[in-house]
Amino acid sequence: MRPLAILLGIALGSAVALCLGLVMTAVVLLFLPEFKDRFVGEWRPLMVGIAWTLSLTCVAAASFLGELRARPWRRGPQWGLAVAIAGLLWKYWP
Repeated sequence: MRPLAILLGIALGSAVALCLGLVMTAVVLLFLPEFKDRFVGEWRPLMVGIAWTLSLTCVAAASFLGELRARPWRRGPQWGLAVAIAGLLWKYWP
């Protein structure tokens, strides 16, 4: 396996873990209706975070599969992954 494929696999695994963690947080909040008023201000940031990480996961999966199969279109998703990571860093870095 090529080194870039290994790095893309690590990025894909991390993106999936982040996305699933945020989705599971949303599911837990759905099952706590007695605290609905307490978490009303958290839904919008949570949904934005889910959207960001879901897009990151999709781009990482496309770039990983393209690299594994050595497709000619693989450079586009790889640049998209770099842009998505840069966007996440810009938005969430303290």
